[in-house]
Amino acid sequence: MNKLLFPLLLIVALFGCNKEKRSFGDTSDQTSASLEASDTTAEEKIIKTADMRFRVKNVQQTKEKISAVIKADKGTLAQFSVQSTIQRTEKVKYSTDSLIELTSYRTEGSITARVPSDKIDEFTNKVAKMAVFIDQQSMTMDDQSITYLANKLKNQNRVEAVSQLNKHANKKSNNVETALDLKDSYVDNKIQNLMIDNSVNYSIITLNFYQDNTMQKLVVANDRLEDYRPHFFNRLWLNIQNGWVIFMELILAIANLWMLILLIAIGYFTYKHFRKNKLALPKAI
Repeated sequence: MNKLLFPLLLIVALFGCNKEKRSFGDTSDQTSASLEASDTTAEEKIIKTADMRFRVKNVQQTKEKISAVIKADKGTLAQFSVQSTIQRTEKVKYSTDSLIELTSYRTEGSITARVPSDKIDEFTNKVAKMAVFIDQQSMTMDDQSITYLANKLKNQNRVEAVSQLNKHANKKSNNVETALDLKDSYVDNKIQNLMIDNSVNYSIITLNFYQDNTMQKLVVANDRLEDYRPHFFNRLWLNIQNGWVIFMELILAIANLWMLILLIAIGYFTYKHFRKNKLALPKAI
């Protein structure tokens, strides 16, 4: 009885092992097929970038409204600027010590924002309602699905390669440096995919807006020195007084030269005397 039971148990055990192997093999094949199907399916990764240029009534007020809309849509204001450029300026006399400064200037604003991608169309529609005139409006969609999938598959390969290298690592080989290079590449691809995810979730929109030239009138101090001169008759009387002062100074200067004047006078009279005597002598026959 025992002799018959042992071969029977052996046959049952072998049959069970073969069945288990087939079951394990089928499960492994299904798992590999499932992983392959999931790994090679590219997820949709669309990066949207929008751009607008338009004219508004008031740049500062528009900037405040756009900031409020960005905040309401859970977006982020990345950059903004408001700049005024003088087109022409002129100063007109207003009074003796005042001028009216007339200035024509142009004001422009710029905003760069990150808005949730699912609200980008709604956001641009809200901004368009603030415009008096839209010069240009565009949107670009960049598909990064293949790049994202490539980084993902490469990272899976790197994980397997590092695992294999760690199993066979030894002090004499350069497996450690190779593993480090693979890990660095893994991190780079991972960060690139995170950046793609961030760009997919939040679209970047650039807004440029301006208003018509504005005229400003401002009373300023008169900086023309000639306008502060006295009137004609005051200046005439001042010049007469100044001339009298100059005449007196001239007399004083001549007085300082009295010795020279005396010598000139003596020389003049001496010359006149000798000449008179010379003329009085009888002419020789």
